[in-house]
Amino acid sequence: MRRVSAQTSRMLSPAPSPVPLFLSAEAMITRVRLHDDRRYVRVRSGVYAPRDAWLSLKPWQRYLARVHAFALQHPSAALAYESAAALHRLPLFGEPRDIHVFDTERTRSRRFGDVCVHTSRDEREVIAADGMLLTSLLDTGIDLMRVLPPAFALAVGDAATASARADATTVAEMRVRASAGIGTRGRRQMAALLPLVEPATESVGESVSRAVIIWLGFEAPEVQVSFFDGAHEDRVDFFWRQVRAIGESDGYGKYAGDTVDATVSRMVHEKRREDRLRRSCDSFMRWDWSDAMAVDPLEGRLMRARVPRIAAPHAAYLATLRHNPRSR
Repeated sequence: MRRVSAQTSRMLSPAPSPVPLFLSAEAMITRVRLHDDRRYVRVRSGVYAPRDAWLSLKPWQRYLARVHAFALQHPSAALAYESAAALHRLPLFGEPRDIHVFDTERTRSRRFGDVCVHTSRDEREVIAADGMLLTSLLDTGIDLMRVLPPAFALAVGDAATASARADATTVAEMRVRASAGIGTRGRRQMAALLPLVEPATESVGESVSRAVIIWLGFEAPEVQVSFFDGAHEDRVDFFWRQVRAIGESDGYGKYAGDTVDATVSRMVHEKRREDRLRRSCDSFMRWDWSDAMAVDPLEGRLMRARVPRIAAPHAAYLATLRHNPRSR
């Protein structure tokens, strides 16, 4: 069953389509030639986008546009799983394969092309927002934490509970709702991940890195710890107090400015920040997304920093980093 509610005060406006979308029916009236392959690309049957804009999109942006294209044609469908996550601005990993909707009227789940229609005995809250229906942030987070590869599932849990979000849920709410569910799919994974959810985490890279660190058997770090040096306050992604080690999960996009001068300025600022932090610790390490996903480079850095290893590696969880079967 599902509970349908109007948009709540905790619900952010859904993420807009990253490209303009045109319906074939409207084009017939305005005489726009949507079938001109040099200018337009078909997003789905009857819905088109400007080709140049479409080709510039990242995979997760293409998926968001696909979700909006589906919603234009099916405004009464309740979007769920990755489709709701895209609108909630939760993390996506690559370009998800399917559009997901939730339908309480069906007795079993079905697939129609790239559309997966889900049903469940568990209750879902369906929110109406900006003319679309979608599962609530809480239910969307729980659903994905049960079915995504574990590190990605943890990233969704972190993002859904991030304290900076106007519509953030809480770990306690997740725990209550998850334990009340009747369905058994993903129940064990959910139970294993809930104790690891950290609302202070600020990026997907941090979430995945923390998962890898823990599953390698290393001591879990403190997150978002502040260091003070005169007038400067510098927050770090990870800190191991026992060995005075700082770790930073880098997303190199933060160094890119609108101009060359702006980029240089950001890099100089970061270099000065790192110099201050190195005076406050015994070891300082950086890694990027590829280092975390490859596991071995991150493991090597942690070992050189003498981060305590307190458990055997969890090989089964680490193996799930290699592939996300839900994305292209």
